[in-house]
Amino acid sequence: MDIDAAVFDVFGTMTDWRSSVASALADSGGQAGLHADWPAVTDTWRRRYRPALIKVVSGELPWMPLDDLHRLTLDEALAAHGLEAFGEADRDALVGAWHRLHAWPDAAAGLERLHGSHVITATLSNGGVGLLTRLTKRAGLRFDCILSAELVASYKPDPRVYRSAAELLGVEPRRLLMVACHPDDLEAAAGAGLRTAYIPRPLEWGPEADPVPAPADVDLTATDVIDLARILTGTD
Repeated sequence: MDIDAAVFDVFGTMTDWRSSVASALADSGGQAGLHADWPAVTDTWRRRYRPALIKVVSGELPWMPLDDLHRLTLDEALAAHGLEAFGEADRDALVGAWHRLHAWPDAAAGLERLHGSHVITATLSNGGVGLLTRLTKRAGLRFDCILSAELVASYKPDPRVYRSAAELLGVEPRRLLMVACHPDDLEAAAGAGLRTAYIPRPLEWGPEADPVPAPADVDLTATDVIDLARILTGTD
């Protein structure tokens, strides 16, 4: 593809948030003597994520850093599962679990292949700059640049987030590729004039989750980040 840069969704596309956060919940809950279906609690927490983002984008909620939004939705998720016994310090520590997500096995290797090419790579995530910097360093994900929705005080799918990436990287939107496993993210990016690449992550919501239908209107589909690098660089 004739592109200059690729920006990547992080939660889900590059990292396995579900098992990482469920493990943190299990550890914290165990220390507090609490018992629950921790993957289910994780799913409840994550399902409150997008509605909260939409409230911010629409103006129903004021903009706040993602850590604050995660804390707000964590309180709701714990209450929904009868886990109000979690203390304030434990809740704050659990928000930090999103800074320590594990990468999918192909993510680092694929980025390394792109690093040796002409393609600039960057995050384009709803996570804050500090969160993404810590997460990518810990997970061994070498991006050329950290970009965040925080830089325009909004969240995806606000088109300003996608356009800001092109402006900050100094590339035309049509030469900027948005890479994600979420069809709605790609649809919003395309609406802002970006090119789009879909990477399926069938295990994002766990092995029992229903399959996510692949989006029809994308510029390319890759099996993983290594395959994406092969396509973009024209190498095996």
